[in-house]
Amino acid sequence: MVLNWGLIGCGDIVNKRVGAALRDLDNCNLVAVSRARGNLAEGCAREFGASRWYDDWHELLEDRDVQAVYVATPPYLHAEQTIAAAKKGKHVICEKPMALSTEDCRRMIDACSENNVSLSIAYYRRFYPVIKRVKEVIDEGIIGKPIIAQINAFEYFDIKSGDERDWLIEGSKAGGGPMMDFGCHRIELLLSLFGNAEEVKGKSGNVYFEREVEDTAIGVIGFSGGTMGIVSVTTAAEEPMDSLDMYGSKGSIHIPVVNKGELIIRSMDEVMHESYPPHENLHLPYIEAVTDAILSRKKVPVDGETGLEVNRIIEEIYS
Repeated sequence: MVLNWGLIGCGDIVNKRVGAALRDLDNCNLVAVSRARGNLAEGCAREFGASRWYDDWHELLEDRDVQAVYVATPPYLHAEQTIAAAKKGKHVICEKPMALSTEDCRRMIDACSENNVSLSIAYYRRFYPVIKRVKEVIDEGIIGKPIIAQINAFEYFDIKSGDERDWLIEGSKAGGGPMMDFGCHRIELLLSLFGNAEEVKGKSGNVYFEREVEDTAIGVIGFSGGTMGIVSVTTAAEEPMDSLDMYGSKGSIHIPVVNKGELIIRSMDEVMHESYPPHENLHLPYIEAVTDAILSRKKVPVDGETGLEVNRIIEEIYS
């Protein structure tokens, strides 16, 4: 079985990963793309094998061959486009963060539910082999009870007004700075490992840049099982970081670069060095799993409620 996909948006993430995944997966058929600049929509369609393209996303939603859409536009458009897609009977994958507010998230969930279509949010890191291995280590009690999980995500980002991606520093379009942009991925990862968040505290602001959104933020999350999570993000530090360190009552887990998958496990008895690199296309395993769920009429992974919970936590960090 194959699911026919349409792409709303043909920007950076589509060109890097999403377009290729929809082209290459056996259970996906990319039939149409849309982008406001028609010549770029045509180029995207030709590169990734779609047979048609539109310069108005509303027209794509009228395409009867499109069964599902991947919303790959800036966050301020997510709610409007997801709700419109649901009303046309299309299943939806929506890029992260889910929306600008928890209210918009709830409207998206309700629209998909009312129209009997699936909604998944593109938090793909839980599908990394190294994260699945971390979950096994926790479940097997190798490090005892997880006490503290620390994530550092640093990406220096000195963008100027007028750049194609300057919407990332406009609060009305992005919703926030690095915590909203890529901290959301780390929050969802911790939720996938530790379950419900019961208490959230945070601090955000501009340490270096003068811009509408923060350049640095820290969130502290208390999970229902007692584990404390710390997510530190910045676009102002020169040295990049993508680390996960977890300290338990009987050992620890260390991933120096999550996107590479090298893993160090320290227990009371030994130190283990393991390697679980992700798929070359980071989005592909996630899109494949969502498509399989839709075709099988099963609950999709990383559903709208998960996306809503990530947004709720971010709002508490910002408050």
